Amino acid sequence: MMKINIKSTAETALMRESGRLLSHVFSQLDNFVEAGVSTLAINDFVERYIVDTLHARPASKGQYGYKFVLNSSVNEVICHGVPSPARKLKNGDIVNIDITLEKNGYIADSSKMYAVGEISPLARKLLEASYTAMWKGIQCVRPGAKTGDIGHAIQQYAESNGFSVVRDYCGHGIGTQMHEEPQILHIGRPNTGVTLKEGMTFTIEPMINQGTHKTKVKKDGWTVITRDKKLSAQWEHTVLVTNDGVEILTLRDEETRNGQQRVLRTNAD
Repeated sequence: MMKINIKSTAETALMRESGRLLSHVFSQLDNFVEAGVSTLAINDFVERYIVDTLHARPASKGQYGYKFVLNSSVNEVICHGVPSPARKLKNGDIVNIDITLEKNGYIADSSKMYAVGEISPLARKLLEASYTAMWKGIQCVRPGAKTGDIGHAIQQYAESNGFSVVRDYCGHGIGTQMHEEPQILHIGRPNTGVTLKEGMTFTIEPMINQGTHKTKVKKDGWTVITRDKKLSAQWEHTVLVTNDGVEILTLRDEETRNGQQRVLRTNAD
């Protein structure tokens, strides 16, 4: 039987702090991710900042035997891209940086897309559509809603813009463990799936492809790429179901400035 960990007020406060710290990591990265930088250098930069400055733990390192603190997924890589000194970013690349952080026993998980230099109009459209698709899913979160509502909103938006949604990987509950119940699919039908309750914490992290939704795992056993080698983009936040809506625990400063927080509060009214 599925066991979903409902977080207490005290646990919610700890989750909120982990999310706040993780948002700071991305703020530091904004001026570091650029052409000529290797994905391993990004990994090492993030590890130093999490450990030495934030006095926290990069939760991905050692998880399932993984040796790095983040995933760096470039262009056709959908997720789980492995940092490498040989993979230096170049003008026109798009890259997803996916980071987890644990503080006081509780984990936050978030990812962000970066455009390196001048990217193509199609790549720009994919970045924008995948970002909006994530927010379409987040805006469905409230007590009494269903997980299928989230997936349906994401799928409908992505496909209406000519893109596909990856089926093989999904969001997940999160707390003292990186992966908890429930699974959050990014496709679905309204009013189906698990009923959301106040105190649930989980990630919403749709992977949106330029071409087919089909995936392939490379020989390293980690890196997932698009079957047709076309571009993929992903954004992710850790969210909390509140008594009347949703709180984004990993909300970044630029998102608050851009009005996403206001949109969500309006949605929850």
